[in-house]
Amino acid sequence: MQQKIVILDFGSQTTQLIGRRVRELDTFCEILPYNKFPKDDPSIIGVILSGSPYSVHDREAFKCDLSEFVGKYPVLGICYGAQFISHSNGGKVEQTGTREYGRAHLQSFDKENPLFEGFEDNSQVWMSHGDTITAIPQDCRVIASTGDVKYAAYASTTHPIWAVQFHPEVFHSLQGKTLLKNFVVNICGSKQEWSPASFVETTVEALKQQLGNDRVILGLSGGVDSSVCATLLNRAIGKNLTCIFVDHGMLRKNEFTKVMEAYQGMGLNVIGVDASEKFFADLKGVTDPEEKRKIIGRDFVEVFNAEAKKITDAKWLAQGTIYPDRIESLSITGMVIKSHHNVGGLPKEMKLQLCEPLQWLFKDEVRRVGHEMGMPERLIKRHPFPGPGLAVRILGEVTPEKVRILQDADDIYIENMHNYICEDGMELYDKIWQAGTALLSTIRSVGVMGDERTYEHPVALRAVTSTDAMTADWAHLPYDFMAKVSNEIINKVKGVNRVCYDISSKPPSTIEWE
Repeated sequence: MQQKIVILDFGSQTTQLIGRRVRELDTFCEILPYNKFPKDDPSIIGVILSGSPYSVHDREAFKCDLSEFVGKYPVLGICYGAQFISHSNGGKVEQTGTREYGRAHLQSFDKENPLFEGFEDNSQVWMSHGDTITAIPQDCRVIASTGDVKYAAYASTTHPIWAVQFHPEVFHSLQGKTLLKNFVVNICGSKQEWSPASFVETTVEALKQQLGNDRVILGLSGGVDSSVCATLLNRAIGKNLTCIFVDHGMLRKNEFTKVMEAYQGMGLNVIGVDASEKFFADLKGVTDPEEKRKIIGRDFVEVFNAEAKKITDAKWLAQGTIYPDRIESLSITGMVIKSHHNVGGLPKEMKLQLCEPLQWLFKDEVRRVGHEMGMPERLIKRHPFPGPGLAVRILGEVTPEKVRILQDADDIYIENMHNYICEDGMELYDKIWQAGTALLSTIRSVGVMGDERTYEHPVALRAVTSTDAMTADWAHLPYDFMAKVSNEIINKVKGVNRVCYDISSKPPSTIEWE
């Protein structure tokens, strides 16, 4: 039986990061809404309570029934989780009037406590809270303090409960990984058996049991997620899988042809559909970003359904939905961050059951699974690409000519990234989480080419570093690389006379422009 850490999500922006840190310890974890603790699950070995945007005193604050797991499993409360445990058990949480935010140092901590095994003196941690714990429950004792926060961490003397007011999951808590390992491995007893190899083995077997001899349809996008999903299904059911790859006309340059060739080389049964005329016709005159996304999503479903209906004996629809898609699209706070993910069920007109074999994986885990199955490197390492394609990288109306301009400029940018070899021997492309080009087609820029004055469009290059796309920083690209790309785009791409570089981080900016 696979061991599992349950992370109860109280709405923190770093809940996913807690999950990633647990997975990095080769331990499976499941992020669930704060009030959805799974009862009678023998695979659970520990529980983590996340932070929250709320104060424990807010009327709308998220609350859970601690009796469902306290005393039954080891529990770690982080920030709001620590405050909620204290507040619920006779401690005191008060508003300080100022946020305790940023770097702090543990001036004292209990070196004998298993949570701090291996910690160095004055270890740096990261605080981010408005309230603070001013008194802990009677059965608890303080196990760490900073200069400003007396109860930086505490532990129960009667139950296996630990709580910290700092965030061990973030980079700025320098020994945060050590703390989480102490909890997950040493306290909860994880055997650290979660790996790509074990995932492939168990998932293929589970798919065989789930699907039997049924026919399955999968929508391919050319991206990592759907490609890995297809390879897993192909291992499990072979010829009973039919893949459909819809070209909406806004893919990268020559991508439809290249991807079809790659899929067929992998032995997949793929049907390619060129529906670009329909998409361009329906997008004519549309400038609102969200409306563009919705039109593309609607048209994709229509085209996909029309093709899927030809496979009359199909019983399942497979999707390459991954864990961040599910969390972003089904936020417990009610805010949907992205509207184009295939999350939340099937279109009503499709009488199919849903199969999502990657639904618990993060993006880097999907890549590791692809490596494990021997998939082509260029396909596995592909940067994330938005579902609506280049439509969300073109400001204003989308037309075939604008797509042509952007495809040409982006192709030069990306191919140069592949060709630029860094000092450590890696391609520059492999050091970047995501790179792409945006066409600022609502703006015209004055330029001079030869003796002629030009009045054409600028493009903006974007490259970010990240681990999960929840947060991202702009990549510090080499100047010689940027000079070469800029010169080549302006000289070779008709319609562009200026190249800019986007140096904004996420947040507050998003990775895509629309």
